Amino acid sequence: MVGIWETAQISEAKQKMGYSGESGKMGLEGTGLDLPPNKHGNLKSASSDENLKDILLHVKSSKTPTVINYGASQCRVCSQILPAFCRLSNQFPKLSFVYADIDECPETTQQIRYTPTFHFYRDGERVDEMFGAGEERLHDRLWLHS
Repeated sequence: MVGIWETAQISEAKQKMGYSGESGKMGLEGTGLDLPPNKHGNLKSASSDENLKDILLHVKSSKTPTVINYGASQCRVCSQILPAFCRLSNQFPKLSFVYADIDECPETTQQIRYTPTFHFYRDGERVDEMFGAGEERLHDRLWLHS
């Protein structure tokens, strides 16, 4: 896990250098990772604070169980779990999956202290939180909330 202090320092340095992800792409496309395609349309990516606010508003007014993956592009652990997160979105079609890069949504993600952090929602309420990664651990948590 990367602490928020280290993430903030890296983010600040990237902003000073004008870095905006791979070729200016945002969200999942900006990670530069080879991610599996989403087959069920249940995977979204927040590419700005405004976008994440809209997604959170929808999550909080929805009955659909949702998991939000808060990560950072420079976080090695986040990069390792993201392909699994995308694969798992295909295994759990009744769940909504959201990826939010804390560098792209700095205002909305101020409460995130470690990356990756996963928030689980049911009936519009946050019911669980998981820090760190591990595909089997994430799978079990998704199964629990599906």
